[in-house]
Amino acid sequence: MMIPRFVLFNKMGWVGTYLPMIVPSFFAGGFNIFLIMQFIRGIPRDMDEAAKIDGCSWYSIFWRIILPLIVPSLVTVGVLTFMGSWEDFMGALLYLNKPSMYTVAYALKMFNDSSQADYGATFAMSALSLIPVLTLFFFFQKNLVEGISMQGLKG
Repeated sequence: MMIPRFVLFNKMGWVGTYLPMIVPSFFAGGFNIFLIMQFIRGIPRDMDEAAKIDGCSWYSIFWRIILPLIVPSLVTVGVLTFMGSWEDFMGALLYLNKPSMYTVAYALKMFNDSSQADYGATFAMSALSLIPVLTLFFFFQKNLVEGISMQGLKG
């Protein structure tokens, strides 16, 4: 799967950008689609029918009713996708060609490729790499917990 994907992203002009690592994981991840669809299925059908009776089109029902209700699941997908791609080693290895664009995992690997490994500095860099993920988690904790906990409820 790596070679056809690389050829496709190269033809699209995405190699050398973050797009090959962001777009497929957010929009085409099987877990993400499953999570959002389960959340949408939990919305009562009566809301759609009431909006249809009030004269809303299908697009209006989606934008005015369904989308505001699925915000917790979208935030959950966004946070989980960010956490998964923050430490992405293989994506950076394949698609990024500038050292300034490397992900944390690839930058740590490049740091340790020197002749002498400095384990103290590597540990410090690893600990610092957790700060953005933890900050994002604590900032969106309410939506994240709500997005995951609503999956177990039946209406």
